[in-house]
Amino acid sequence: MAQPALSTAIDFALPPVLHNERGEVRTVGVEIEFVGPSAEKTVQALQEALGGRLLEEDPHAFALKESAIGDLTVELDSRILHPGKQAGTQRGVLPKIAALFGFAASYLVPCELVTAPTPIDRLEELNRILTILRRLGAKGTQDAPFYAFGLHFNPEIPRQDAATVTAFMKSFALLNSWLRREASPDTTRNLLGFADPFPSEYVRRIVQPDYQPDIATFIDDYLAFNPTRNRDLDLLPLLHHFDATRVRAVLPNEKINGRPTFHYRLPDARVSDPGWSIAPDWNRWVCVERLATDREKLDAVGAAYLAFEGEDKSWANVVEQVVRS
Repeated sequence: MAQPALSTAIDFALPPVLHNERGEVRTVGVEIEFVGPSAEKTVQALQEALGGRLLEEDPHAFALKESAIGDLTVELDSRILHPGKQAGTQRGVLPKIAALFGFAASYLVPCELVTAPTPIDRLEELNRILTILRRLGAKGTQDAPFYAFGLHFNPEIPRQDAATVTAFMKSFALLNSWLRREASPDTTRNLLGFADPFPSEYVRRIVQPDYQPDIATFIDDYLAFNPTRNRDLDLLPLLHHFDATRVRAVLPNEKINGRPTFHYRLPDARVSDPGWSIAPDWNRWVCVERLATDREKLDAVGAAYLAFEGEDKSWANVVEQVVRS
């Protein structure tokens, strides 16, 4: 008797808090980097498969509106190649130079595909994007030694208050050694200085069970130790949303767009691998959310971290048991 075929699909876990303060299903935006097909060819293939209206913003930046999986943008990931997005460059020769340079850069500069906020309970639909990219011959991190492409999640914060952002930051900091190990950062990313971990002094400060600041104190503490976007969990967009003036006082020139989301930056987008899915990375993020919403366990893990005398790799083994329990 023939054995049934085994499914290799990985389910997307749901977080413990599915709805936001308005009672709506929370959303998450996804960003995927790749090289190979041009931004124009990519968005045309997406339109053919998913429908929607195609809009050209410049020769290397396109938007797909009202597709079967929502709005999308695809563009070369370099600000100099999109002069229309910078003040004072709409006219003259700069747009033409940038357009010409963009065609040459498309062989080296990755494209970035960004989805609009998608309901978390429909996240599996975004895996359709990977099938389309593979058919186009898109290449990912593993395809060349100098490729360093990322996958980013932008999950909406469930409650816009200091207690929630503090709990999420504690949980992420405590699980980060395990998260980094499981994500297996590509050596190219390490050489390029990808996403430094949070300073140990900051982690030890915030994971104390009695660390329960108001939003102003949380922002001040975060900026004192992390005046940069170079973190796995970049909180600057969220903190800018909470208090733009406070953030800009420390980072007046940093490119930050305030929004009520976390920005989780992962170092590996293996788009050409037919077995690769965004589900495992998403499911590890859900582990962060589960710990963040369990105050008793969060405090216990924080206390254990403060008493731990081993190295990060050993701590990763400890917290792995936490997320598996």
